[in-house]
Amino acid sequence: MSRRSPRRPGRAERPDAVFDPLLQHERTALAWERTAIASMVAGLLFVRVSTDWHLALTVIGFAQVIVGAAILVWAGYHYDELHGPLRAGQSPISPNATVVVGTATTAFTGLATITALAAGVFGFWS
Repeated sequence: MSRRSPRRPGRAERPDAVFDPLLQHERTALAWERTAIASMVAGLLFVRVSTDWHLALTVIGFAQVIVGAAILVWAGYHYDELHGPLRAGQSPISPNATVVVGTATTAFTGLATITALAAGVFGFWS
């Protein structure tokens, strides 16, 4: 007997059988989830360390946690959205998601680096 959660409106049902024997889709979803969790953990550690240094660094750490949580939620929804096109034999590739996530990651990393360097130059750690 298969155990299924109730179907949510507007979302494709998850199949009973594996339609992709190599599980690329599942591995990709798990990679997004691992990345999001690692981002949240790094943000929390950054917040913990930066509370002694400067408020701006703490805010950046909290922003990283929020972005990581948003990516984690998005990964779950995106996983469900891809089942329909995959079962229909269509390509589910969306280059926009990669661009958005890559840009956000680069922007937050750059902002954190610039803020940390500015804090060091202007003596906020003293």
